[in-house]
Amino acid sequence: MTTQVACDVAVLGGGIVGASAALALRRMGLSVTLLERDACGSRSSGVNYGGVRRQGRTLAQLPLAQRAQGIWTRLPELIGVDGEYRQSGHLKLARSASDMAALEAYFERSAGFGMDLQLLDAQALRQRFPWIGARAVGGSLCPQDGHANPRLVSPAFAKAAAALGADIREYTPVDEVTHDGRLFTLRSGTRLTVRAPQLLNCAGAWAGAIAARFGEPVPMVSSHPVMTVTEPLPMFMTLSLGVEGGGVYARQAPRGNCVIGGSQGYALDDKRARPSREAIALVRERTLELLPTLRHAHIIRTWSGTEGYLPDREPVISLSQTTPGLVHGFGFAGAGFQIGPAVGEVLAELVRDGRSSTPISAFSVARFANP
Repeated sequence: MTTQVACDVAVLGGGIVGASAALALRRMGLSVTLLERDACGSRSSGVNYGGVRRQGRTLAQLPLAQRAQGIWTRLPELIGVDGEYRQSGHLKLARSASDMAALEAYFERSAGFGMDLQLLDAQALRQRFPWIGARAVGGSLCPQDGHANPRLVSPAFAKAAAALGADIREYTPVDEVTHDGRLFTLRSGTRLTVRAPQLLNCAGAWAGAIAARFGEPVPMVSSHPVMTVTEPLPMFMTLSLGVEGGGVYARQAPRGNCVIGGSQGYALDDKRARPSREAIALVRERTLELLPTLRHAHIIRTWSGTEGYLPDREPVISLSQTTPGLVHGFGFAGAGFQIGPAVGEVLAELVRDGRSSTPISAFSVARFANP
């Protein structure tokens, strides 16, 4: 027998964006059914690095990042856990004079966004952080940025939404999505049919297929960042570490393990990805240039995931241009964890009001329409 469900909003995807949108919608009093093919927060939202940073984002994303900052600071009251969130600071290192020039230029461009960036030359960097390797020639510190544990935070948003009455359906793959001009119909095999006048497309790296289904194809590709974690070590680093130009990023968890990311893995199939030995070796090489303290640390676990990237590295956060009631939120290019809770609120505003109180015009799906 097929279960029939009717609601105000159907949410496709239970990552941090979809789950936070479901929570925001319930706080607005709208009925919500969220469909996730696996466990909520088990894909890119749960296997990412855990950086909660504003520094380094494009100027278009900074209003979202600022809104998200206010959400992160009240996680316990919002979702019931702190998710190991720490405002430890985010330090972005320069490995050359041109890198330092880029950090200085970003400092100037982002001055109006309240990040209170601090530029550090080589001497100041060594004085404050003597454990940083000689390859670094300077850096930029954002004192109020930080990091959290995505394996705790992302599922907690879904649990909080469920506690407020959202119908959260895990392990429920959606086989078919249609629209009859008034209602969306989502079918999961023969066991479940959901109908709603509004649909949020928050399906992560798989959201492009939904957009294309409604006449809005996007040139999104999948990528598979490599993550590693060391054995527990004596605490030496509280902040989150990044590098101008990319290549490696690192943080030390409260238990002492260092979480380190960089390079690219490979897909096993459309659901699974894995790091290669070569990629792990490259991450280690890049890390030791900046964190020589880790030279003898043992790597105890490695993993990868699947993330969606658009050509301009900006997400789609947008009302559909073709289908009334369809709202998109995907394509976060490996940087959706920090802004995810704010995106969820924005998507809920788009559902309720048709507009957002945070500027999002740069993220319209219309930018990929044929001229």
